[in-house]
Amino acid sequence: MSQHAETLRVHSQGAGLTDFTGQVEAVVEQAGVDVGLATVFVQHTSASLTIQENADPDVQRDLVAFFRRLVPEGDPLYRHVDEGPDDMPAHVKAALTATSLGIPIVGGRLALGTWQGIYLFEHRRRAHTRQVVVHVSGA
Repeated sequence: MSQHAETLRVHSQGAGLTDFTGQVEAVVEQAGVDVGLATVFVQHTSASLTIQENADPDVQRDLVAFFRRLVPEGDPLYRHVDEGPDDMPAHVKAALTATSLGIPIVGGRLALGTWQGIYLFEHRRRAHTRQVVVHVSGA
């Protein structure tokens, strides 16, 4: 069994989904694994990861709108407000979603479905550069 890991820098444009499937595919290709598993992990507490449809951008807009309504800014329940009104809602959104994904590798490629892409889900309003670790293991 071989293993390979890289840390990617994923640039978001603020709240929303950023497709970085191609970057993960490049890591898998470099690892040279025919069958295995790619684990993708975001090293932040106000962003998350998701596998979502990559064909219709309305899906991504609707997800952002849903989470904005589900976890609104300005809730008096929040005590952590030092980093701005979008910070604590971003932490809640990250807690409700995934910080890591496991994606099978088959035939040297990610076993994603036709319309699936790997996305950084940025929960803060301003642009960020996020660190995402990709670990590949297999044979």
